[in-house]
Amino acid sequence: MTLTDLRYLIALARERHFGRAAEACHVSQPTLSIAIKKVEDELGVALFERHRHEVMVTPGGATVIKQAQRVLEEMDVLNSAAKAALDEFAEPLKLGVIFTVAPDLLPPLVRAVKAGGSGLMMYMEENYTEVLAGKLANGQLDAIIVARPFDPPETHVHSLYRESFELLMPSDHAWVKSKSIAIDALSASSMMLLGEGHCFRDQILEACPHLGAGSNTLGPASSLSTLRHMVASGLGLTLIPASSVASLTDGGDVVARPLSPAPEREIVLAWRRRFPRPQAIRALLDALTSLHLPGTRAP
Repeated sequence: MTLTDLRYLIALARERHFGRAAEACHVSQPTLSIAIKKVEDELGVALFERHRHEVMVTPGGATVIKQAQRVLEEMDVLNSAAKAALDEFAEPLKLGVIFTVAPDLLPPLVRAVKAGGSGLMMYMEENYTEVLAGKLANGQLDAIIVARPFDPPETHVHSLYRESFELLMPSDHAWVKSKSIAIDALSASSMMLLGEGHCFRDQILEACPHLGAGSNTLGPASSLSTLRHMVASGLGLTLIPASSVASLTDGGDVVARPLSPAPEREIVLAWRRRFPRPQAIRALLDALTSLHLPGTRAP
């Protein structure tokens, strides 16, 4: 049994189809089928149920495939450690960032990394917390920037900053004259939230639970930018993180005001404890801590 065989097993378990699994592994379907059968014969157990249009993992197969994933992850650690021993900055650092942080954080972060002179290169991905956490755990990402609560096992979590939420409204709204808005007053306004999967939505509903089931809550949006345009059109109001106020209010057709009491969130950087490139992480942390994003403060 080889590492390639293990990759075939995992691909078939993920795709549940021999053709798609072979395509994902860049081999012919017969090659993959023969390799899977060979592994089953070696182990003396059926790992998959073969049906005409679908393949299902057997109970015994699930255990074997889970262990195969661990073996491949350990090989990735070994290979990364070998490369890191030569040059920690030879390969890009794979960084994931949640949707509501990336637009305002990544531009100054890239400038700060370049100014730091470490030579760090970064592959960057925006996604939901759940997706980023899974990719961090299986090695597809090296570090992620998310909001607390976030404390998975075998993971370093470093606090970056805290920020409050502010109310975004059209520039001709009556509340524009107020210095701050009582959070209880939101129950009488038409509010718009991000869609399911966005942790910022969950944080808002935790701070303002009455918005979750209220008839005043309008349909969800896919991004803060989309929400901003709907607010400008007069459809309703929304909450945004303080670090996004400057970029989202640019143009003058919308205005942001603080809330009282102000809900807030904490943004953190997380990476695997056994990640073999500590100098690369340090270069990223140095760049992040050098930033002074508007509306944020030290944790």
